[in-house]
Amino acid sequence: MVKKPDTIGARIRYWRVRRGGMTQAVLAGLAGVTQSYVSQVESGRKTIDRRSTLVALAAALQVTVADLLGQGTESGDPARESAAECVPAIWSALIEIEDGERRPSTYTADQLAAEIARADQLRNACNYPALARVLPGLLLEAAAVGGTTLAQVAYLASTCLRHLGYRHLALNAARVSVSAAEDVEDRAWIGASRFVYAQSLPIEAARLAASAADRSLVELQGVASDIRVRQMLGQLHLMAALASAVDARPDVARDHLAEAAREAESLGDPADGGGFNGCCFGPTNVGLWRMSIAAEQGESGKVIELSRTVRPQVLKASNRQLSYWLDLGRALADGGHRDAEALAAFVQAERAAPIPFAINPLARDAVVTLAQRAQRRAIPDDLRLLAGRIGVHLAA
Repeated sequence: MVKKPDTIGARIRYWRVRRGGMTQAVLAGLAGVTQSYVSQVESGRKTIDRRSTLVALAAALQVTVADLLGQGTESGDPARESAAECVPAIWSALIEIEDGERRPSTYTADQLAAEIARADQLRNACNYPALARVLPGLLLEAAAVGGTTLAQVAYLASTCLRHLGYRHLALNAARVSVSAAEDVEDRAWIGASRFVYAQSLPIEAARLAASAADRSLVELQGVASDIRVRQMLGQLHLMAALASAVDARPDVARDHLAEAAREAESLGDPADGGGFNGCCFGPTNVGLWRMSIAAEQGESGKVIELSRTVRPQVLKASNRQLSYWLDLGRALADGGHRDAEALAAFVQAERAAPIPFAINPLARDAVVTLAQRAQRRAIPDDLRLLAGRIGVHLAA
């Protein structure tokens, strides 16, 4: 039985060979990178740090970015497998809702509110397997009520599915959220649902994601007196900035970042560390997105410089701390001269959000790359332990 490739580099090699034995040089030419880069990625000596590079390689290989990331298709991780068992039921619930079917509610209003609050806590803790288990029934209960209630639960479903690698279903859930929010003309939730819609689009659709965010910004600007709407306007600017960076439009990305920063400066960080819908919008979150955009633009030095000015611990969402430590770790690992510091950052990322770190293909590849570079020496115990916790088995 042929072992499935379990790193991005191995999948690139797998699909390159499947494409009639395409050479590394041909793939490099089609993707706009060097043959040496392809060789290092395939051998695990180098990671892919930019979404735009993933898009270019996937297009050259005539596959999707999801194929290269192994998202939604590979097993082996207990957290992913636990969540995957619930995905068919979530899908069925979304189909039922989109078809207009509505079951009678079995919850009181207080019971439903309590269940949604519990699900939101699971989202903030990045416990996606536990969230996936409650979503099928919660979606149907929320559909019986509709409006903002359904918008919020569908938002939770979209976020959960996207992080688990099921972007096509995340997009379905986002559409349900948008429709529910628009039905009751709740501008804040329209902003939130449009934000999660843009996030759910495949990486290849970066320009479409930026355009979707732009349209929402124009529509919501007239009701920006509501602080919740202002927070979502800021998040939409951040989404448009990152999507524009992926789409190789740095000037547009810079303009959106500047608008987000102005909005954040006037609002400040949310007093409770979460703000409306736990979006965490404020100067700290803008700093985190700046780091991610600098990483996308290949500016590892800038990522490290920005990290000195950001304190992610003031935000309560675990994925915000994960973003900080993962971006910093990958920047430190770039070049191979600060691997010990990179390892320390990855350990912090895994502590902040163990489940998403374990199932994040970019995080897994970063750990494998550190291990590949450490093979000539004794692999540090910290690296061996971290690898074991996320299911990466290193040779003794």
